[in-house]
Amino acid sequence: MSAESQESKERKTLDDRAKMSELERIRHSCAHVMATAILRLWPEAQFAAGPPVENGFYYDLDMPHRISPEDFEKIEAEMKKEIKANNVFEKIVVTREQAIKDSESGRLGGLTERPGNPSKFKLGNLEAIPEGEPITYFKNGDFIDLCAGPHVMRTGNIGAFKLMNVASAYYKGDERNPQLQRIYGTAFKNKTQLEEHLKMIEEAKRRDHRKIGQEMGLFVIDTEFVGPGLPMWLPKGAAIVEELEKLAKETEFQAGYVRVKTPHIAKEKMYLTSGHLPILYKESMFPPMTLREGHGAQVVESLTSDINEEDLHNVVKRVRALSPEQKSVSEILRLIEDGLDNVLSGKSDPVFTGELRNDLLELMWRHTANAFGDICFSSPPERYYLKAMNCPHHHRIFAAEPRSYRDLPLRLAEYGCNYRYEQSGELFGLMRVRSLNMNDAHIYCTPEQFAQEFNAVNEMYLKYFKIFGFEKYIMRFSTHDPSRLTGDNAKFVNEPELWKQTEDMVRNTLKNSGINYVEVPNEAAFYGPKIDVQVWSVIGREFTLATNQVDFAVPKRFGLVYRDKDNTEKTPLCIHRAPLGTHERFIGFLIEHYAGNFPLWLAPDQVRVLTLNDDAALVNYAQPIVNELRANMVRASSDFGTDPIKAKIAEAEKAKVHTMLVIGARDMEAGAVSVRLHGKGNVGAKLKGEVVAEILQAIKARRA
Repeated sequence: MSAESQESKERKTLDDRAKMSELERIRHSCAHVMATAILRLWPEAQFAAGPPVENGFYYDLDMPHRISPEDFEKIEAEMKKEIKANNVFEKIVVTREQAIKDSESGRLGGLTERPGNPSKFKLGNLEAIPEGEPITYFKNGDFIDLCAGPHVMRTGNIGAFKLMNVASAYYKGDERNPQLQRIYGTAFKNKTQLEEHLKMIEEAKRRDHRKIGQEMGLFVIDTEFVGPGLPMWLPKGAAIVEELEKLAKETEFQAGYVRVKTPHIAKEKMYLTSGHLPILYKESMFPPMTLREGHGAQVVESLTSDINEEDLHNVVKRVRALSPEQKSVSEILRLIEDGLDNVLSGKSDPVFTGELRNDLLELMWRHTANAFGDICFSSPPERYYLKAMNCPHHHRIFAAEPRSYRDLPLRLAEYGCNYRYEQSGELFGLMRVRSLNMNDAHIYCTPEQFAQEFNAVNEMYLKYFKIFGFEKYIMRFSTHDPSRLTGDNAKFVNEPELWKQTEDMVRNTLKNSGINYVEVPNEAAFYGPKIDVQVWSVIGREFTLATNQVDFAVPKRFGLVYRDKDNTEKTPLCIHRAPLGTHERFIGFLIEHYAGNFPLWLAPDQVRVLTLNDDAALVNYAQPIVNELRANMVRASSDFGTDPIKAKIAEAEKAKVHTMLVIGARDMEAGAVSVRLHGKGNVGAKLKGEVVAEILQAIKARRA
């Protein structure tokens, strides 16, 4: 989840706020200064939330004027006035009653009271503050806002800042709430740091995976026919996908993993058992498909395909009123036809939803099961969900056979395709998608085996870092919040002893291995502690590469057991791990990390053989080189046409072909080729046999 989404959906605790870094305090304070400036220009503006986020801050607001980048200069001018005034950020503690009064008067999030313009979003924010928690304002100059802080001491402590862009966002991240304007900015301690950040942003734009992906022909997202967030890999992109999958399969085979394949859908019972439904993960899953067997179900489905809500309730009432002797197929169908006559003849607009139709069909199945028998309804309705994660399927594979301690650790690996219903506003190229191919695996082990298995996964990460050239990384160790095991605010499974045990195990493993990590509270998975692997690209952009999670709860829900040495049944621990994350997100990162200039082993166009002209002798010399490379599974192509060699090289450079082998008369006479590397130019002539051998060795070793 993005920092912005997390902020809108889950309020920071006072402890979280107290841990804000100096830079976060500067940015939070700058958000208040921006609000102050906007109010001086547009006093009617209504403000919602204004937190610091990764690389900056934002403030959500509502007002008739639509802010555009053309407004930034005058907003920034007002901000500079407030910073120059060096006003104190004054903390004021108030009662809830006073806060309600100030919201109703329009004073909160304003420069003065605003009769007839109450602070409507502040009332909503006030409701989110738990009873017993202090209610505080922060005041700078004339601006007062409902805020828990913290801030810098004075507005003059804000160093260098810049407004960045405008977007839209729903209040509190909920699509049912009003859509607001979101103004993004950034702030740093000084001008030098700001300029470095702005340069990095410009470089990031140049490396944008959506732009490079289109230029290189790697993937396409067809929103009209396929749907948003559902990328399709073009041949060159698919080549990268297959190379990554090959890398993972080889690495996992050497590490003792076995591969499995599972379906793309599963019954509702699967996710009810795992705990993903009905609450914990439902919002991220696609709606269910309801399947029914038998001819009667098809008849009813067709008759009710255009039913509207009013007619639905009338039919339901009439079906419920039937006496036992009336519950026959013919009587039910007659009632439906009578009740829906106006709809079927087109006299009313269909407003009925599939879910309501499902409810009717389920009701009819209950009322007519005896009368219909095996002819019409051979089984009750079943709900199926698209697979949002592979773990429940893997648990059922574990359960498919009796297991002994001798079978453990059991490492099940799969490149499973998952589907997650990300909100449309959060979709972003390959980084946030709705279909994702995950480098997933689940390790079932005993507590005694845990440390070695968990550390082996971390070592696999380090191996991948070296292959891809990731020099900066950190492991984020996420733990649970003991106060959120029960009650309406519950977020984690209620197993306090297992939480302590597994968190201690992970912590000790990290310490003993010497891996660089930080501990982050209240961000664990619902079923156990986890590690998020953070890496930085060559231009300094942070990225969540993968995850490594401990699961002590769900195997127990599925009744997974192994027979131990003492002949007793015990539940295994499960480690969820995905070192390469998903193809989509990881390739998006790699595109930006390499700026599309992939290493030879990963490049979609690995080698192109170019001749100076279309002379038959040159072509006859060059074609066997292409054939030999392709026989060794190298992605090699040729350009033997009549275009000038400079044009051929320019075309290959544009396509980001990694290695170009240029052949002229001299090369042919010497049994050689002239080698050019993308972005580096000519590196000299070598014997063709040596060049082919070097290419094959570089690909095999996956050299950067």
